[in-house]
Amino acid sequence: MVAQFFGLKLHLLANLFRRSPWQVAGIVVSLLYGLAIAAALVITLVGLRFVDDLAPVGSVLILAGSTVVLGFSLIPLVVGIDDAMDPRKFALMAIPNRRLAFGLAASALIGVPAIALTLFLLGTVVTWSRGVGETLVALVAAVLLLATCTLASRVSTSIGAFLLATRRSREFSGIIGILLLVMISPVVVLLLNIDWGTRGMTLLTDGAQILSWTPLGAGWAAPAEAAAGDWGGAALKLLIAAATVYVLWLVWQALVAKMLVTPGREAHVKHYGGLGWFDRMPHTPLGAIAARSITYWGRDSRYWVSLIMIPIVPVLVIVPLSIAGMPGDYLALLPVPMMCVFLGWTMHNDVAYDNTAIWLHVASGTRGVSDRIGRLVPALFAGIILIGLGSPVSVYFHGDWSALPSMLGVSTSILLTGFGFSSYTSARFPYPATKPGDSPFAQPQASDTASALIQSLTFLGSIILSLPAIILALMGMFIDPVWHLSALYAGVGIGILTTFAGIWLGSRTYERRGPEILASALRA
Repeated sequence: MVAQFFGLKLHLLANLFRRSPWQVAGIVVSLLYGLAIAAALVITLVGLRFVDDLAPVGSVLILAGSTVVLGFSLIPLVVGIDDAMDPRKFALMAIPNRRLAFGLAASALIGVPAIALTLFLLGTVVTWSRGVGETLVALVAAVLLLATCTLASRVSTSIGAFLLATRRSREFSGIIGILLLVMISPVVVLLLNIDWGTRGMTLLTDGAQILSWTPLGAGWAAPAEAAAGDWGGAALKLLIAAATVYVLWLVWQALVAKMLVTPGREAHVKHYGGLGWFDRMPHTPLGAIAARSITYWGRDSRYWVSLIMIPIVPVLVIVPLSIAGMPGDYLALLPVPMMCVFLGWTMHNDVAYDNTAIWLHVASGTRGVSDRIGRLVPALFAGIILIGLGSPVSVYFHGDWSALPSMLGVSTSILLTGFGFSSYTSARFPYPATKPGDSPFAQPQASDTASALIQSLTFLGSIILSLPAIILALMGMFIDPVWHLSALYAGVGIGILTTFAGIWLGSRTYERRGPEILASALRA
């Protein structure tokens, strides 16, 4: 039975090489890259065999190994991996649950992650081969760790098959993954700023000591304990590792039994009544486009994922600056302008989000000014709320209320100049975007480097045009507060002029290039 599962898994892997030549080339490069990393790690582990100081080697391997086990446990849940060996596909074959569970778990050993992990574990066996007893402990620990990672991956993949069966749930898990990365980033910055010469080794040792008594690190710590001569500790940690494998095996069996009698979860279909925003907005072309844009922003995951990312970006910038020693009263002034930059920038390719539906605008002869202004309405509402509520909060934490006009002027300038640039570039330089209904994280590859240039120019253009307001705001902070009011006037004036200019140019471009815009949507 296990041989049949192995053969099936090998056939599935072989099918990956029956795709287009470019896809096959990408797969081969990825495989070679992964195996090269594994080979480099093995060489490093073999070199550690000749290191006499065992304490730092053990601490590093425990921390790295715990991260590996955590990755096998969480990545399938966050990413939502499609399971080619889903137990439900074998429901009609009358295979006993226990045999099916064992066969599917064993087949998980066929794959690049499992092969790379096996090489890594063999390298740790070489690292701890300081004697016969130590080598045996390392071999047993390696087998237990391979079983732990394999079963943890199978369990999390199966749980993901239940929880992430719908597109909406997969998008939500992707957002959770991004939030986790944001939460980890301050930890990474702290680690980079630690004085490793004096405190680093203590922190490594303390962290490894804690993890060594958990299911994540017990298997990695057992060989280190044996090499240090603590055979009792090695035995206890092997027992923890074996108990972890046994618990995961029981959970995996239970999941297989449950999945064989449980159909896949279907997405809940919402039923909407009435015309929604189309009934609330003016019954004009501009009002209809604005209503449609507001509806997109509320229901289309491509839009609200971008909105969720906007407040996350300042966190990624402010935390490192705070740790680097920048005063908090100045950091308090950064979040609102930074969010305005990204809010204005999100509109730079809005036409491409319509995909082939843009033909309705082209066929109906929609005026460019109605399209340009209508698309800006939801972003403008969001910007007014952001600046109106965020600016007083930022100035409150800054501690000087005289800076409020500058905060309003700079934020307004950055937001409106972004709208001006976006109104033109979305009509003149649309590039392939995520199609309606696709995952917002599945960004298609653009046909050339123009898309990167367009994004950069739109992003930097709003900052460059807002430099007068920014300079006046800095003069108000460091020279004379009287300049704060000038920053407000300059920021609002530049923003309004840029927005009107962008709408005018974008409208003319939109009306002149309607067929080209439609052709671009059809090619995407």
